[in-house]
Amino acid sequence: MAQVAKKTFWQRLKLDLYRYRYLYLFFALPLLLYYIVFKYVPLYGLQIAFKDYRITRTIWECPWVGFEHFQDFFSSIYFFRTLKNTLIISCLNLVFGFPAPIIFALLLNEVQNSKFKKIVQTVTYLPHFVSTVVICGLIVSFSAKDGLFNDIIELFGGTRSDLLMSKEAFRPIYIASGIWSGFGWGSIIYLSALSSVDQEQYEAAYIDGAKRFQRMIYITLPGILPTIVIKLIMEVGSLMSVGHEKILLLYSPLTYEVADVISTYVYRKGLVDNDYSYSTAVGLFNSVINIILLVFTNTVSRRLTDTSLW
Repeated sequence: MAQVAKKTFWQRLKLDLYRYRYLYLFFALPLLLYYIVFKYVPLYGLQIAFKDYRITRTIWECPWVGFEHFQDFFSSIYFFRTLKNTLIISCLNLVFGFPAPIIFALLLNEVQNSKFKKIVQTVTYLPHFVSTVVICGLIVSFSAKDGLFNDIIELFGGTRSDLLMSKEAFRPIYIASGIWSGFGWGSIIYLSALSSVDQEQYEAAYIDGAKRFQRMIYITLPGILPTIVIKLIMEVGSLMSVGHEKILLLYSPLTYEVADVISTYVYRKGLVDNDYSYSTAVGLFNSVINIILLVFTNTVSRRLTDTSLW
C-alpha cells in the first residue's frame, strides 16, 4: 500500500487558510483596517515636512521647500536641548525602568504562597489601568509643598519645596513614577516566559546543591534571556519616543530646560503654534533616528546572541 506523502508546513498553512478563511477574515479584518487607517494612510501626510503647508490649502497645492524645516530645527536653540533631554530621560528609563519588571518577575517566581502571590500581582497590576491624567494628578498633589513627599522629606530633616518646580527633582520623579506604574504590568511577559523553563533543570540543580539564588542566576535568567533581548531591542528602538502626555501634565516653564523633549516640542509647534510643516519635520527626524536605533540594536543582538526580531 502506497504511503501518503506528508504535507509540508506551507501546504498545511495554505490548506488551513482556505478551509477557515472566513474565520481568519473575521478576526484579521478589524486589525488590518486599524493599521491601514491609522498607521499607513497618515504616511501620505509626511510630505508636508518638505512643503510650506497651510491649512487653507491642500497638500498638493503647497510649494515644496525641500529640507528647509529640518535645517531650521537643526539650527534652532531647541535642537540640542530637546535632543539632550530626550536622550537623558530615555536612558534613565532604560537603565532603571527596564530591569524593574525583570527583577520583580524573578522575585515573584520564588514566592511559594500562591494566595500572597496573587495579591501582590493584583496590587502591582492596578496602576497600569489608572489613567495617566489621574496618575499625574496624584504626582502633582504628592509633590506640592504640603504634599506627602514633602512630609517625608521634613520627617528626615529636609525643607519643604515645590518639587515639580525644581529642575533637580523633575527627572527622578518622572522616572520613579513611571517605574511604579509600569513594572507590575511589564512583568507579565517575563512571568509567562518563566513558566516555559524546564522544571527538571531546577530539580537537578537542587540535587547538586545549588542554592536558590544560584538557580535563579544559572537557570532562570538564561531561560528568559531571549525574551529579555527582544524586549531590549524594542526599548532601544523607541529610545527617542518619550511620551509627551505625562511630561505635558507635569512640566512647567521653570522646568523646560530639563523636561522639554522632542515630542513635547512637536506638540507645541504643531498644535499650539499651528506650524504643521515644521512639527512634522521634527517628528519625522525623531522617527528616522528610532528606526536606525532599532536596526542597529537588532543587528548587534543577532550577531551576539542569535536572538533578534528578524
